[in-house]
Parts: sequence; C-alpha cells; structure tokens
Amino acid sequence: MKRDLISILDLSAGEISGLIAKAEKMKAELAAGVLPKTLAGKIVGLVFLKPSTRTRISFESAVFRLGGQAIFMTGQDTQISRHEPLADMARVLARYIDAIVVRTFAHSDVEELAKFASVPVINALTDHSHPCQVLADLLTIREKRGSLEGLMVAWVGDGNNVANSWMKAALRLGFSLNLACPQGYEPDSELLDRAVRESNGKVRLMADPEEAVSGADVLYTDVWASMGQEDEARTRQQAFQRYQINSHLLSCAPPHAIVLHCLPAHRGEEITDDVIESPRAPVFDQAENRLHLQMALLDWLIGSKEL
Repeated sequence: MKRDLISILDLSAGEISGLIAKAEKMKAELAAGVLPKTLAGKIVGLVFLKPSTRTRISFESAVFRLGGQAIFMTGQDTQISRHEPLADMARVLARYIDAIVVRTFAHSDVEELAKFASVPVINALTDHSHPCQVLADLLTIREKRGSLEGLMVAWVGDGNNVANSWMKAALRLGFSLNLACPQGYEPDSELLDRAVRESNGKVRLMADPEEAVSGADVLYTDVWASMGQEDEARTRQQAFQRYQINSHLLSCAPPHAIVLHCLPAHRGEEITDDVIESPRAPVFDQAENRLHLQMALLDWLIGSKEL
C-alpha cells in the first residue's frame, strides 16, 4: 500500500524517529562516499506552483544522490495552466513516474492529488503546512541538542504554515511549544484548538514573545509576510515589531538556546543580522538537513522502503 506525506500527522511518532535516524545514517554515508543508490531506475516528478530555492534543490539533489532522476514542472509546463483537473493529472503522472512532490497554494490540491495518484505524493509546502521543513528541523535539533526529550520550542512571529506543522509535530511527539503571535496573526484556529486540547497544556498561544522564549531550547521564526501576502507587508511590519528575534529577545532565553529560521530571511525584520550570523543560529546546517531528511523520506517511500 502506498504512503503519502501530506501532513506530519500522517506519521506515527515511531516513523518520525525512524526518518530522523535514517537521515542521520544517510548523511554519514554521503559524507563517507558510500551512500547506496536506492533510487536507481526511479523517477520523481516535482510539480512546483510556487517558487523555491531550498525545497526544489534539496529534493532534486536527494533524488540524484540516490541514483534516481527528477523531472521539474511548473504550472506553465503542464496542463494545470489550462485547468486540467488535478484528479486527471494525478492518474496520468502516476503511470509515468514513481513519486510526486508538490509545492502549491491550496492544501486541498495536494490532498486531491494524493487521493487519485497511485504513487506516493509528498507535500513540499502549501499555504497550510510544510511538513518536510519541520521534519528536517527536528533532525537539526537532535543533532545540536542530542535528543528531543523534554524539548521546548518557542515560535515567534506569524502563525503560518510552518507554525501549523510545528503544532502537528508537538501533537505527535509530545514536546512543549509556545506560540507568540500578534493578535490577528495566530495559526489555524481549528488546529490550534486541537493542539491546546490534546497536548495537556504543552502547546500554548501567548502574546508576549519574552514569556514564550523563557525556558525554550529553540527559538524559531519565519518571514512576516509569506508568498502571496506581499500586499500586506507594510501592515504586517507594524503589527510584528515586538516579534523580532534580536539580541534582547535572545537574552530572555536560556544560554543554551539555539535559533532556527527556515529561510529565506528578511534580515532586520523578523531576525537581526547579528543573531542570524551568531554561533547560536545554525540556520545553514538546518538548510543542509533538508537534503538528508528528504533522502531518507524518498528512500522510505520508493527506495528500500525501510525505516
């Protein structure tokens, strides 16, 4: 039976741990030059309706590193631009390729592709969630911290798709998550209510960023205006002034706390240059780990199929 990754909630806690362990193993194998070519003869289609740097290149590189071939498609490269039903596209692509990686706007589009495709479908970002990013972030945190046990993450800024995926990860793994968001910019309300209810108080929404980072092992932020929200940028800059990760906010966190950002960063807005360039912000290790986690994911779904 095929498996999809549409949401982190598609995975059990054991599967998340298995993917992280596999990514660590494959990262070491790649560095040693002994990475097995488990995707030899496999083709992965990348359907990207949103622009991308890290997600596209990390997925393409993951496929190539494992001996497979990647086919990159934008909306203009396909009949999506002429309103072909997604159900039709899914069934056709599944006859040609072994997996579909989708980066798009509406979350329902990825769900529909997964419903009709007979091959695995991977969510490479929607307006609602970004599961591959947060899985790679968990890999980074385990590398830097040694364990995910007793973890506390502080999200500071916009309650966007990455914040939604952090709530889902907290639900699966049981760590603590503080969400500091300005009023009117909270995460998905239905998901937030569920996370607060089912986490036994470990997922909390708060207005004060200083309170959120107190006791946190990880401070995390993202841009204040995501793709498609450019016309809101000025309004958002005013609303988010207190939600910048800067030296003062970092001083409110424990000395061991690290800072993560999924990039690209708008330096001087959601994060200051001195913080992102400090040893406490391993954001480029974080970006690299997108490759290793996605190698593990592809190997599990269409390669060795082992965790």
